[in-house]
Amino acid sequence: MAEEAIELGKAGGEFKKKVMEVIPEGGNLDLCFTCGTCAAGCPATGLDDMDPRKFLRMILLGLDEEATKMDWVWYCTQCQRCIYACPMKIDIPRLIYNARATWPREERPKGIRGSCDMALRNDSSSAMGVSPEDFQFVVEDVLEEVKETQPGWEKLEAPIDKKGAEIFINQNSREPVTEPDELIPLWKILHIVGADWTYGSKGWAGENYCMFLADSEGWEHVTRLSVTHASELGCKVYLNTE
Repeated sequence: MAEEAIELGKAGGEFKKKVMEVIPEGGNLDLCFTCGTCAAGCPATGLDDMDPRKFLRMILLGLDEEATKMDWVWYCTQCQRCIYACPMKIDIPRLIYNARATWPREERPKGIRGSCDMALRNDSSSAMGVSPEDFQFVVEDVLEEVKETQPGWEKLEAPIDKKGAEIFINQNSREPVTEPDELIPLWKILHIVGADWTYGSKGWAGENYCMFLADSEGWEHVTRLSVTHASELGCKVYLNTE
């Protein structure tokens, strides 16, 4: 039996109206001329036979439910390649973000949701749940081992909460837990160039899964915690290693 045709004029369009009100300059959504440049560099192109161009066309045609509730909206990495490539600078990642936000929180991907919730549990903002105290212990332990076992690096530093440091640096929170030796190359580079830097005991984790979850309040909390601590330390530069 043939599928019932969708009358586009009656299909919807409320999602488009809503996002055009919240995205700066309306996201330039109506400027699309389906060139497909966005799809050419998108890492999610081809997954579930979808791509950014198709997604955008579905929104413009008013296919709200079909576009926002498909799993493909969670494949987007938010890399923003589509914006940089698009000649009309259409903000597809922001459109994706708002599509994700239409999902009930409990129905959003379990892995991303769990990582966001873990980041909100303590002041580290670590998706691995590493506390500020545990982070400091790992950093100090690894640093001590380097100084004792690697000749020429006796003066290596990995400061935490250094007041007045020029650069505030954060770190992928998986490394202190599963790959602590991966911390060392960054420290050595910063030492060689003579950088004046510090980690923060608060907000040191570089990833923000709440952003990927489209949890605006969680995203703001994680970001504000980190930036506020950097400001309290007097840092002039905020360097996100992620």
